[in-house]
Amino acid sequence: MRRPNGLAREAVRFRPASFAGTFLALLMSALIVSACGILLETGLRASVPPERYANAPVVAAADQNEYVVTGSGEDREKEATPLPDTARMDAALAAKAAGAPGAATAVADFTFPVRATDAGARALTVPGGVLTAHGWGSHTFTGTSLASGSAPREGEVVLDAGTARAAHAAVGDTVVLETAAGRQDFRVAGVAEAGPAETARDSGDAALTWFADTQAPVLAGHPGKADAVVVLAEDGTGADTLAGAVKQALAGSGVQVRTGDDRGAVEDPGLGYAKVTLFGIGGSFGSIAAIVAVFTAAGTVALSVRQRAREFALLRAVGATPRQVRRAVASEALLVAPLAGIIGCLPGIGLAHWWFGQLQDRDAVPRAVDLHVSGLPLLAAVVMGLLTALGAGWAAGRRPARTKPGQALSDASVERLRTGPARTLLGVGALVGGAILTGVSARSAGDDAAGAALGVVMLFMLAVGLLGPLVARLCAGLFSLPLRGAGPSAELAAANSRANARRLASAITPIVLAVAFSSTLVFMHTSETHAAGKQLRAGITADHVVTDPAGLPVDAAARAARAPGVKAAVGLLNTQVLVPTGSGEFKSLQGAAAQGVTGSGAELAKVQDLDVRDGSLDRLGEGRIAIDKTLAASADAGVGDRLPLYLPDGTAVSPEIVAVYGRGLGLATVTMDRASLAGHVTSGFDSTLLVRGGSAESLTALGEVTDASGHATEQNRDAKLGAWMNNTMAAVLGGFAAVAAVNTLVMTVLDRRRELGMLRLVGATRRQVMTMLRWEGLLVAVVGLVLGSAIAAATLIPMMSGVTGDMPYVPPLVYGCFAFAAVGLALSAVTLPARVALRRWS
Repeated sequence: MRRPNGLAREAVRFRPASFAGTFLALLMSALIVSACGILLETGLRASVPPERYANAPVVAAADQNEYVVTGSGEDREKEATPLPDTARMDAALAAKAAGAPGAATAVADFTFPVRATDAGARALTVPGGVLTAHGWGSHTFTGTSLASGSAPREGEVVLDAGTARAAHAAVGDTVVLETAAGRQDFRVAGVAEAGPAETARDSGDAALTWFADTQAPVLAGHPGKADAVVVLAEDGTGADTLAGAVKQALAGSGVQVRTGDDRGAVEDPGLGYAKVTLFGIGGSFGSIAAIVAVFTAAGTVALSVRQRAREFALLRAVGATPRQVRRAVASEALLVAPLAGIIGCLPGIGLAHWWFGQLQDRDAVPRAVDLHVSGLPLLAAVVMGLLTALGAGWAAGRRPARTKPGQALSDASVERLRTGPARTLLGVGALVGGAILTGVSARSAGDDAAGAALGVVMLFMLAVGLLGPLVARLCAGLFSLPLRGAGPSAELAAANSRANARRLASAITPIVLAVAFSSTLVFMHTSETHAAGKQLRAGITADHVVTDPAGLPVDAAARAARAPGVKAAVGLLNTQVLVPTGSGEFKSLQGAAAQGVTGSGAELAKVQDLDVRDGSLDRLGEGRIAIDKTLAASADAGVGDRLPLYLPDGTAVSPEIVAVYGRGLGLATVTMDRASLAGHVTSGFDSTLLVRGGSAESLTALGEVTDASGHATEQNRDAKLGAWMNNTMAAVLGGFAAVAAVNTLVMTVLDRRRELGMLRLVGATRRQVMTMLRWEGLLVAVVGLVLGSAIAAATLIPMMSGVTGDMPYVPPLVYGCFAFAAVGLALSAVTLPARVALRRWS
């Protein structure tokens, strides 16, 4: 008898179709795992090289994260959540930093938006209407220099040369600018050529302006605060030495001292959210994708081993030992898995590059961040594929290896009807666990409902995989009833499906997986978008909605209120806050959309219907807020309670809840007075103006005017990134499962060549055989579609009940595409290889 590795080579040689299917499954598994692993590693190692701070060896800034601490002692964990806006530090710390040994000087840095106005001859012509403003002291490290005039004093401004030329402004002229402090006249003190550090990062065409360092924080809306403090070194002082001295000088202030690439994170706050996004794709989605990939690849390997049960039985009958059979299976895995993993990593790198580039194109990841490709995720993908092949082969080969030689051939000739007790027990446990989590999801709200729903789909999919033969036999018996009157080919297809439940389960499981995960990801977003759109349209009772990408004028609400026929005008400052939810090990910070209201709660009620369920908006004001019902449930808070939260810059407050409402998904989760938010955001300009009464023509000078329906359409466009990410993940996961389904069906058809030839020999025509296979393929597709849809429904219904309070929204056309794809793939995967298999019998 040949050695086991020789048997493995001969098996690959004489059964290429079976091993080609295994090879493809392991290749696809490596593709998914390597791509997600590369994105995960990039998220963990991402950094932004400093550009504006490139000439500043040391930068001190506030921590841009808020933390949740769980556990204690050795189990203590600290989870960081990026702040929605920039956390600022005390500007007076610049003096302390300047006194550190080795420091030549320290400059408080300020960055904030300024609006150009339509003030006739004094207006500035600026693309987009927005200028980026800094304190003049920043010229010491950016290389900005005066072309004419002098440094600005209070009430004065320095314009960049391009802006000055476009506006025909010269030294001594007066210009009108709008800042967070209001509209104000400024004398042009000078014209400057922006330094290379100012224009390095995607801002070559940006309009720049500089104010006196003493006035800049007031104009920014943050008196006494600075975005950062830049420390320049004396000659001969190294960056690390200076950083240590500055840390000592600022000890106890809570600020962080940064050098090297860490300085880039201060000037580009998008890095924090980019890391969260990449970690979510590579870590959270990557974990799910890895489980699915391993699950599917293991099923394909097991199918390949089961298809050769007769060969293993013959080996046992002629004297092969159980150890030799197991070694033969392991040798097959060692022949196929490493090569499949290595080749699969190549398109995996390509997928990671494409995905990363798409995120950058959508501004989810800064352009300055580079994709990190190292050997670690590639090695992990190859090793995972090898372990999957070895584990699945061992599990599938246990029975033929331990069967007595005399019983081996008889066992191989008939398919086992029962699953093992351990597998059945685990499958039932997964089914019960999924049902329990469905109830938990139905009783939860917000992120808790979404988290529980993820467990639902995973457990139900595990149950289908473990109980596959039983489920397949049950479904075959049920769905074959309509086939009994459809002719001999249909009846034969039904009988085949009932008699070969394990083969049917192997074909059904990937389709169930593709439909369940794709439907859950896609319809979760369509449901949230649909519910948010409904709430937005119902919630905006204003006749006109005024918006401007640059932010609205500071006096927009007052000017609108003076327009003829206007009954109410309320400005909204939109941002985000962080709210602690959960307790113990499940404590977390939940991002919540917030709107700051210009005016009273009574005025807001004239232009916006929040659907108040408890309390009243009349008491809305300083230290008093209203929140959405889903947040109230997540935070376990109600009217009269104080809700701890973090404002956009990380300032901790505990306002009183005066109302709970129902339209937070479409409008805002938290509603508070504008004054409570204005000093804690970078841009103090209102995002939206809601106007009741008057005409659209009288409001056009303030911005773009539309109605509630038009505004809802614009809001849906803003949700495109979330839709794209969900659809991409669904395409990656569903596409992988679809390839696995086609692969499995092709393997099963090619393995039935002898059976199909037998049918031709006993008188069946080629057309009858092909019709039988089409009925089998249709049965596989329908069963997979029904089970996958049932799992998606069991996941989405309770989750959407907790998140939106409504049923899931399933666009018929999208679901129809899923159904068409499932049926089309199944029929194609059955008929095409069947034509090849039947050629010799033609």
